Amino acid sequence: MKNPFEHLDKVLEHSVRLQIMSVLVANDSYDFNSLKEILGLTDGSIASHIKALEKEKYISISKSFVGKKPNTRYKATERGRTVFKKHLDALEELIKQQRK
Repeated sequence: MKNPFEHLDKVLEHSVRLQIMSVLVANDSYDFNSLKEILGLTDGSIASHIKALEKEKYISISKSFVGKKPNTRYKATERGRTVFKKHLDALEELIKQQRK
């Protein structure tokens, strides 16, 4: 891998999106309020980044009710997991090249 910058994913270059994907890859799924709380984001901020990740098919969304309350859960898709891993691999390669 000569130039690892070429392998960085543009969508994941935003730190909030990278954080969201980190949580979703490390867990089976996460609900909206828990994700918002763990990342310390506002409703609007998390919603816009979720929309960007969903547009790229990096995450899937399921909506249900817990009692009478709506519950939205997010899950990393296989595509999202693959892209996330490639992004991390490119970052690792970049770090390795800087140490030489």
